[in-house]
Amino acid sequence: MNPSSSTAGTFANPQDPIAKAIVFFQDALDNLQKIPGSQIVTRYIQSSYQDDPVRSAMELFLFLFAVYYLVSPTYSTKKEKNVPLTDEEIDELVEDWTPEPLAAPVTAFEEAENEKRPVIIGPSGPKSKLSTGRTVTNLATFNHYNFINSDFIKERAIKTLRMYGVGPCGPPGFYGTQDVHQQIEHDVASHLGVAAAIVYAQSFSTISSVIPAFAKRGDIIVADKAINYAVRKGLQISRSTVRWYEHNDMADLERVVATLVRENARKPLTRRFIVSEGLFENTGDMVDLPKLIELKHKYKFRVILDETWSYGVLGRTGRGATEQQNVDAREIDMIIGSLAGSLCAGGGFCAGTDEIVEHQRLSANAYTFSAALPALLATTASETVRMLQEQPEIIANLRENIKAMRAQLDPRSDWVVCSSAMENPVMLLILKNEVVESKKLTIPEEETIMMEIVDECLANGVLVTRLKSMPPALGSVPREQGWQPPPAIKVCITTGLSKKETEKAGIVIRHAITKVMTRRK
Repeated sequence: MNPSSSTAGTFANPQDPIAKAIVFFQDALDNLQKIPGSQIVTRYIQSSYQDDPVRSAMELFLFLFAVYYLVSPTYSTKKEKNVPLTDEEIDELVEDWTPEPLAAPVTAFEEAENEKRPVIIGPSGPKSKLSTGRTVTNLATFNHYNFINSDFIKERAIKTLRMYGVGPCGPPGFYGTQDVHQQIEHDVASHLGVAAAIVYAQSFSTISSVIPAFAKRGDIIVADKAINYAVRKGLQISRSTVRWYEHNDMADLERVVATLVRENARKPLTRRFIVSEGLFENTGDMVDLPKLIELKHKYKFRVILDETWSYGVLGRTGRGATEQQNVDAREIDMIIGSLAGSLCAGGGFCAGTDEIVEHQRLSANAYTFSAALPALLATTASETVRMLQEQPEIIANLRENIKAMRAQLDPRSDWVVCSSAMENPVMLLILKNEVVESKKLTIPEEETIMMEIVDECLANGVLVTRLKSMPPALGSVPREQGWQPPPAIKVCITTGLSKKETEKAGIVIRHAITKVMTRRK
């Protein structure tokens, strides 16, 4: 039978639209089958539609999108030419534009302070020479063990400088790591009694990089209200949920962590941290470490302990708050310390387990993107750490000078009290509460009094400084932003002075306080 006659017999009315469509598709199918391999494509489409029509629809959509993308008009990536402006229009725009200042304007108090700020010529040892030519007793430096005047350390630093140069000029993960960096990491870990340590090039950026390396958005951090500014920057960078507890109040800390555990009982698990300091920079007192560890285990939190001001000064060999309070350092998840200050070197470290240390080598910004610590500073830190362990009498001499200074200031003064811990070589002298209440002093007035005391001490040959208030953290919650340390005089004790010289300096400071306060009656 002729196919054409069969088709004509099937459709009596060839003008029917439906018939026309059927004939068109049959002709298209006949032409498609003439293409080599078309039968394979046809069987694939039929089986695909029968097995998974949704996939067929998606494939059709992607095919149409590809066709649309190929036939769509192209666009140019070249920037359009700027519209030409006349000189009058340019001058008008410049006059209307007001640039924002790079820094806040200097206040009258800061201007007066800058005019009187002394300038030290040469090393800041126990006896320092000022630009005016005077030599003063320097109690404004963290050179607690007078390592800055050690001929042995100078010789080792010079030898390292000649061998390695000034600096590695590269990040530790690229080509900045040298054998002296590995040595100081081993020395610190061995000193603390933990598995490993990692060394950063800057002390300030250590804690502010460690926290965001482990805590992210959605994690929970419980922090002391008196933590220093570097820790606050780390909390801000991490973008974690931060809860604050009253300074060194373990009962309030337990209340906060218990509330958080209760509120998040049925929520997905998150990382939870407690952040505190060993010796608080802003108040001078010491953390209750055994109680902190107890709460850590009870409520399943991790502990980040900033020992920037306690490592090297607390404990029999300077291991910090863990040694002073007889706590195993391995109970602390992360111990952050400074190699500057009392160790007379530079940089900082984070000590803990191998996993914690290795994680930071790729995730801590200050380690990954900053040049490594200069080799001479790494050698200096290794030598001072070794000296603290082999010569514990150095720390004992510092404690004797601290007692001598306290005997002259804390019990004998009618105006100030020392808020620092007994073993803290940085003594913070604040006005007594009864003095502030009786004179109805405001914070700016207290700051002015402290500046006058500093000036009076300098006039009598003793250089001390003030505890500076912290700048407000951007994006901070009102409760955190509102806390500021009380105005205080900062007196830094050093073994570079004899006990008699320390007592004499203490008398000068006490008389200066009495003179200033008596003058304001």
